[in-house]
Amino acid sequence: MNELISLLKDARKHMMTGVSYMIPFVVAGGIMLAVSVLLSGNASVPSEGILADIANIGITGLGLMVPILSGYIAFSMADRPGLAPGIIGGMIASNIGAGFIGGILSGILAGIVVTYLKKIKLSSSLRSLMPIFVIPLLGTMIVGGLMYWVIGQPIAAAMAGMTSWLESLGTGNLVILGLVLGAMIASDMGGPINKVAFSFGSAMVGTIDPVTGVPSDTALAIMAGIGVAICVPPLAMGAATIIAPKKFTVEEKNSGKAALVMGLVGISEGAIPFAAADPIRVIPANIIGGAVGSAAAMALGAGNPAPWGGWIVAPVASNPLMYIAATLIGTAVAAVIVVLLKKEIAVEDTDKLVDMDEEFDLDITIM
Repeated sequence: MNELISLLKDARKHMMTGVSYMIPFVVAGGIMLAVSVLLSGNASVPSEGILADIANIGITGLGLMVPILSGYIAFSMADRPGLAPGIIGGMIASNIGAGFIGGILSGILAGIVVTYLKKIKLSSSLRSLMPIFVIPLLGTMIVGGLMYWVIGQPIAAAMAGMTSWLESLGTGNLVILGLVLGAMIASDMGGPINKVAFSFGSAMVGTIDPVTGVPSDTALAIMAGIGVAICVPPLAMGAATIIAPKKFTVEEKNSGKAALVMGLVGISEGAIPFAAADPIRVIPANIIGGAVGSAAAMALGAGNPAPWGGWIVAPVASNPLMYIAATLIGTAVAAVIVVLLKKEIAVEDTDKLVDMDEEFDLDITIM
């Protein structure tokens, strides 16, 4: 029990280790996807040609983000034996739509499970099987089973419930609906809550009015609010690193530059490194900023016919200046909140994130 308390007490350190290994995947994947979308000239992922190939490379990089986060949280907690259960658990989190929050949970689960599996005593002749056979096999079975059978089903039920709830809200008061949708979009940045809200907006904008032959003004307003909320988290985190650089690590400041690019083209995952490293401060700031920005877009009369977000849709938006203004409002709100909540980092702590070369010594002996 004391060991479990110790592991959980150092949860922030373990999450920071996972984030440090995840950041290159977010930056490489996110920037490549952003560039492909930007060069295509359309508010969507290109589907053919070299730009589609670049987009697929970027999507692959982003797809590895959650497994790497999970794996290296487990690595920080249980050393190398935690990698396989952690990475596989993170991949399952992605597959069941649990997002980066599911990845954090699977990494912590893997770290705890492997820590206790390492305590199993075997005879000296069988001890060598522990790190290469027993721990990876049992650890992956336990973590994978928990992710599918304990965590996956409630997530699926929650997503169905949220979809029904959104449909029951109606469109009578767009500002209130905007607050709800914006908060959902910004809460987990590509996770299950985000996907429910985005799917709702996409379905609305994809419904053609039988009289006019185009989506209704209400549908366009809903998608404008969602488009704004998509880009608020990465833009806000990037802006915060510029406004208050002493409150962020060197790695976070570098991630902030990439987050600005991803935010402009509607890739909310650019804010995930910040949320994973400091969820208590960053996620509430994102939710409030996303909600305010979304509601502002609807109140200001913006419309968005494209099922996408960021400024890349501004050229096709109704009242594009109001759309951009709403993103600036939401971004300012989230950035100010996170700056006020975060404390300055001591000089000796600014390089706290893991040095991969020093920390991951493979210790290979050539026979």
